[in-house]
Amino acid sequence: MTKTASHRVRVSEVERVAEGIKRFRFEEISGRPLPAFSAGSHVIVSMHGNGHTWRNPYSLISAPGDTSGYEISVLRAPESRGGSQFMHERVEHGSELEISDPVNLFPVARMARRHILVAGGIGITPFIAMMRELSAAGADFELHYAMRSASSGAFCDYLQLTYGKRVNLYRDDLGERMPLAQLLSGQPLGTHMYVCGPSAMIEWALGTGRAAGWPRESLHSEKFAAPPIGSSFTVKLARSGRDIVVGPQQSILEALEENGVDAPSLCRGGACGQCETRVEACSGSLQHQDHYLTAEEKASGGKIMICVSRASGTLTLDL
Repeated sequence: MTKTASHRVRVSEVERVAEGIKRFRFEEISGRPLPAFSAGSHVIVSMHGNGHTWRNPYSLISAPGDTSGYEISVLRAPESRGGSQFMHERVEHGSELEISDPVNLFPVARMARRHILVAGGIGITPFIAMMRELSAAGADFELHYAMRSASSGAFCDYLQLTYGKRVNLYRDDLGERMPLAQLLSGQPLGTHMYVCGPSAMIEWALGTGRAAGWPRESLHSEKFAAPPIGSSFTVKLARSGRDIVVGPQQSILEALEENGVDAPSLCRGGACGQCETRVEACSGSLQHQDHYLTAEEKASGGKIMICVSRASGTLTLDL
């Protein structure tokens, strides 16, 4: 496992901010400041219960300059493997958890002349800190935030009150649609777009940007995939000769860790590439869930991201 510092924290605030979404504030149990972070950063939250450990990535929404505590927001996923359910049902004021140091895979392009932020649903979370940072720097930015309904949109009142006309909201229940192609046309050279939300929305936004002639380096996205639930399968470790069973609600990475195998990892959401592992053989099929490997790499069957992807049959890895 890629080593990062961990911190024992106590939950100092819990707030329902939208339908199925809660905000949590963490503070160091020791009372010491937490490490400074930049907008776009996330932490890994470790949760222990019923003989199982979940380690989920969550974007930091608090002000980057505030080291007295960190804040995250968690959507209770309808098909949760247990992590988001744990946060919603078992974490309350005074609960103690373990979190990692912040890691940033979705930073602000500091040389950009303008910033277009595109959010869908819980994808608003990284933009809360990003807008705080951009506003403090006097940067030119605007937010376009799509949601199912007013009750499902998190932080809408705060965003509109704080940033006024820079915030544009679109509700599915009112038939409102984000005019992204129009928004991206005619932007000044040096404008960057950032998108976070459901996979389909990310692909649509990036495709719209490319179709409008935007350079790839001006298009940024973040989506942490959750390891899907599936049938059990066996992983063979080519170097040690060990066989490890991956359970229906486990990722390969979690099964390896449970059995004492030190495997590389960082984001645990299929985004960073740190856990990329060479496939020696697979008697069934690979089920890629990451957002890192290219379509060609996935089709080749030679690599897998063990934090989120699964397989059928027996999978032999170069570990």
